[in-house]
Amino acid sequence: MSLSKQLYIIISIIFFMIFTGNFIISVKNTKEYLEVESQTKAQDTATSLGMSLKNLLKDKTNPEIESVINAIANRGFYKEIRLEDALFTIKESDLIKASKDLDNTMWEISNLTVDEKLGKIEINTLSDDFEKELLSLENPTEEVVKKPTIKNPSEDIYNFIPNVKTNGKITLTFNFTATNQFDKKIDTSATITLDKILVQVTRDIKFDSVPEWFINSIPIELEEQVSEISNGWQTSAIIYVSANPGDAYDKLYSQAKSAIIYAIIAFIISIVILFIFVQYLLKPLKKLEKLAHSIASGKFGKIDNLPWTTEIKAVAIAFNDMSTKIENIINRLNSTLENLTKKLSLDELTGLSLKQSFETDMKHMFIHKSTGYIFVIKIFDLASFAKAHTNAEVNSFIKKFAKVLATTKLNDKSKVTAYRFFGSEFALIAQNFSYEDAVNFTKLLQKGFEELSLEFNKKDIVHIGATPFNPIGTTPEILQSANQAYEKATVIGPNEFFITDTNELVKDMESWRELIFDIIDNSKFDVNYIGDCKKLDESHDNIVMQEAFTSIKDKDNNNIPIGTFVSIAEKYEKIVDFDKKVIQKVMNHILINNIKHDISINLSLESINNTAFIAWLEKKLVENKNIASQLVFSATAYAVAKDVDKFKFFADEIHQCGAKIIIKRFETKFIPLNNIKDFNLDYIRLARDYTNEISNDYSKQSFVESISELTTLLNIKLLAENVQKDEDLAFIKKHNLYAASR
Repeated sequence: MSLSKQLYIIISIIFFMIFTGNFIISVKNTKEYLEVESQTKAQDTATSLGMSLKNLLKDKTNPEIESVINAIANRGFYKEIRLEDALFTIKESDLIKASKDLDNTMWEISNLTVDEKLGKIEINTLSDDFEKELLSLENPTEEVVKKPTIKNPSEDIYNFIPNVKTNGKITLTFNFTATNQFDKKIDTSATITLDKILVQVTRDIKFDSVPEWFINSIPIELEEQVSEISNGWQTSAIIYVSANPGDAYDKLYSQAKSAIIYAIIAFIISIVILFIFVQYLLKPLKKLEKLAHSIASGKFGKIDNLPWTTEIKAVAIAFNDMSTKIENIINRLNSTLENLTKKLSLDELTGLSLKQSFETDMKHMFIHKSTGYIFVIKIFDLASFAKAHTNAEVNSFIKKFAKVLATTKLNDKSKVTAYRFFGSEFALIAQNFSYEDAVNFTKLLQKGFEELSLEFNKKDIVHIGATPFNPIGTTPEILQSANQAYEKATVIGPNEFFITDTNELVKDMESWRELIFDIIDNSKFDVNYIGDCKKLDESHDNIVMQEAFTSIKDKDNNNIPIGTFVSIAEKYEKIVDFDKKVIQKVMNHILINNIKHDISINLSLESINNTAFIAWLEKKLVENKNIASQLVFSATAYAVAKDVDKFKFFADEIHQCGAKIIIKRFETKFIPLNNIKDFNLDYIRLARDYTNEISNDYSKQSFVESISELTTLLNIKLLAENVQKDEDLAFIKKHNLYAASR
């Protein structure tokens, strides 16, 4: 996960935690405030309403009481307003009416009883004398004036005191004795439902503007507020007022909704600001990432505009320092490798190129389909001359002999390269020479050697043989032809030469064409797997790579040299078809045999440069993506050098499909070490000459050590091929080579 995403997630979580905490606290405080406010308002209303109803409660059946309560309740703030009588009171007239045994005449009640389990009955009448006595107690200095008592008929009122809890209503059966004015007595009973509630007005809690889920999620508990209404010293009624929480819910919901909307807007603005800030903050990190990739690929840049953030600035400075140091190390390694390469490829005594350079240059001519002549030149009877002279004189003679070869030119446009194979044997590659050019050039050589012959008093000094370069032949075949010309020169006479005019081919070109087409079109070739390359680690003896090698035979079942076959196939534009068939056979081999290691496939330069072939290969790799990483496409160093840009394009395309790239027979003569980093290689396989006899050659040891360090810095696996001796294998194991074949 990227750093920017991590920052967004962390900031979002922190923002959510802070908002959630503040939201919960805010809603809780607002809820408590609204509860207190509602209860206070309900209490004030109960008190005010009690004072307003005090005078009206002289007659508790007065309809104006209900009108006053309704007027207050209609404001909508209250859930319920309830006026209750202070006691369960029963009038004497109510008992008489409820009795089925009494008529409408005047009756008086006595012996009133009720079931004792339900409660008890008390009479609720005050005599004028009792009131007067109370007044005298309150005003002892005033003289109480006694008025004559007038006997008036009065209605008794009874209070019922229940023994059980009630909800304001209770149904009772009263037993009593009724006496009329004629002294007629009747024992009877009356069933009456007593109700303390005088007036009750209720209203629903829910508001239309507040959703049901919000009401259910946040319960608002509002206690019922009470106010007693007294008549003198006695409580006559009680007013109950319950605030309607709907108003509180409406305010609380509005506040919560506003808080959420504000939080969402604030969050969006914060994320936008954070995005801008993170992009600005991460911009230096992207530069650091780009620089790191550049360093990994061997391109050593620097960050010129250092970031202002202290920590990132310190990292940028460290990256710049690391880039500079690694670049200096690689430059030193390159310089060392170049010097070692020259030392390994040049003869110490004469300064001429060695035989391995000759073979490399011959490969170069095959690739470019060059023309010219190959010369074999040998000092005649050098052993006898060495016996008759000192080492210094012999060395001086050989140096001057080599100088003649190196400095003789036919004209300014001619390109002639001299080589010393060993001892007295030398060779020349003369590019773009015709037969006449070869003859004229040889005569110039003879003239130079005649002067050398006079200087060292050696009459028979040299013989020269030459043969034309055969583009469909092989290096050994061409050298054999040149040696045959040399042998003919020795027969002619001292210091003579022989030049072959034409090089006879085993098969004419038409028969070659028919053979090549038949082999490729009908897949008449086998693919063998050679060069088991194993890790140079004692704990691993597994094969990491094999090389696919094609075995091709002619109609007589004789092996056709692969170099000759490829040259002719390229000439007739069949090499791309051949490479496709080889790749398909290798893929089938991996799938059928469940191969786990990598297999390298040699490709011609024509295929690498062919866009249609690359498109076909990409399709095949996508179809077989499970084995794509096991396919290692191989090109020789001298083939890559012919068109570096196209090879880089090919390597990039192949890497995108998951396959790998190797350059084999690597020689610094073809690919400068500074260019290795541009190819994004997976493997480099050294030419066998670099590791052959390495245990006894300090120059080779230094070269392998240096290139091993370079490839390690560039994340390239370095391989060695055809390591024969145990001493050589033991040496390369010590220097971080990835694997080797024997």
